[in-house]
Amino acid sequence: MATVDATRPVPAPSERAAAGGPPLVHRLRRAMPRAASIVITFLILLVLFGPVLLLAVFSFNDSPIISLPWAGFTTHWYSVAWSDSEAREAVIHSVTVALVVTVLSVTLGTMAAWGLTRLRFRGKGAIGGLHGAVLVVPWLLVGVSGLMFFSRLGIPLSLTTIGVMQLVVTFPLVVAIVSAGLIRFNRSLEEAAVDLGASQLQMLRYVVLPQLAPALAAATIFAFSWSFNNFEVSFFTGGFEQTFPVWVFSVLRHSQNLPMVNAISTVIAAVQVVLVMGAWRLMKYLSHGAKDEELADIMVGGMR
Repeated sequence: MATVDATRPVPAPSERAAAGGPPLVHRLRRAMPRAASIVITFLILLVLFGPVLLLAVFSFNDSPIISLPWAGFTTHWYSVAWSDSEAREAVIHSVTVALVVTVLSVTLGTMAAWGLTRLRFRGKGAIGGLHGAVLVVPWLLVGVSGLMFFSRLGIPLSLTTIGVMQLVVTFPLVVAIVSAGLIRFNRSLEEAAVDLGASQLQMLRYVVLPQLAPALAAATIFAFSWSFNNFEVSFFTGGFEQTFPVWVFSVLRHSQNLPMVNAISTVIAAVQVVLVMGAWRLMKYLSHGAKDEELADIMVGGMR
């Protein structure tokens, strides 16, 4: 008959739980935040990219009506979009305006950011606030005010007027992003370069610009994207020369053009994704292998 050793201590409940692992309730509590974050991230991605994925899926549907089930797989709408001269012209207009606006806004915005972060002068706070105020003004108001301004001066609406008004809304964004990069930059390196005999241009070229390259790359990405995808400003200040967003708005008045818009929009979205990924890789190279969190902080730092 088995005997019980009265001298042997009875393990506490916590010790028994530790021997067999944490209780199920504790494991569930630990897993809940991770599971909730995954679910929330998935829902956010679904809301952001779900419409784009549907657009791409139905661009291959052999039917002018967006409905399920599919009528069949086809690439006919891509050939239709390619053969449409107005669509090609609108894309060329958008790319041309976006390139010019990007170059001007990055150049002028970098100069303005340098002045706001490195120079001391009267009205510095007011000028900085003015740059920030433009970012919160709706593009609709900017487009309408631009139309009234050019009409008052008798200037005909064209791609030039589109570029001028897009520069107005894009330039302050570049100033914000580049200013954030300059504020993070260690100014002691600038002082050391000057103490070692470097001129202002040499200091900017060999010390500041290499360190500022990730912020400039981020500003370039945002500037090109804002300009290319801008509708409100382009609609009111474009006249008879249409950019791609304005062309999409005009042709969608007829439902039979929807598959063609889906096709060309899918191609443009894919190209933009490739460009952004390439720019991200370039930013990592220019920042000498910085972490993704640091690059993301650089990109959004000017928006805070």
